[in-house]
Amino acid sequence: MSQTSNDKNQNKENAELKEYKEQILPVNKGRLSLQRDLYFIGTTQRGYEVEYDVKYEEGCSPTETLLLSIAGCLSIDVVHILRKMRCEVLKYEVVFEGSRNLTPPQYYKSVDIMIHISGDGITKKKIDRAIELSRNKYCSVYHSLREDMEVNVKYEIEETPSGQ
Repeated sequence: MSQTSNDKNQNKENAELKEYKEQILPVNKGRLSLQRDLYFIGTTQRGYEVEYDVKYEEGCSPTETLLLSIAGCLSIDVVHILRKMRCEVLKYEVVFEGSRNLTPPQYYKSVDIMIHISGDGITKKKIDRAIELSRNKYCSVYHSLREDMEVNVKYEIEETPSGQ
């Protein structure tokens, strides 16, 4: 029995991301310790630190890092997938905005993400596919969110100046 074209493409995509996704730790651990007032320091199992400050004087809020995590996970997937598609990503920047419920629990109702990207070989078809794969298959942060949260992703492919 021969494989269909879709099965072959799926197997190729799985093989391309296998190396990258196998580096993910199956269990994540960390520590969060109160320093004073409502100022905390969070430490990942790898030793990276994040400062949380309800007054926004010395650190960020947990909801800000949630937005960063969504954008970071999507971006890692998109750039990795585009490179596997033989695109050369020369510039990549994401701007994002989250709209929250005004009363507790003040969860995000929606997140808007705008990708600004330029490079060689980047096409609408390729970036649409990379975003689709991240959202529907690979982005663990996206799949850890509320099901009723709307996540909108748009992009702008910028022209690369000649000579780069």
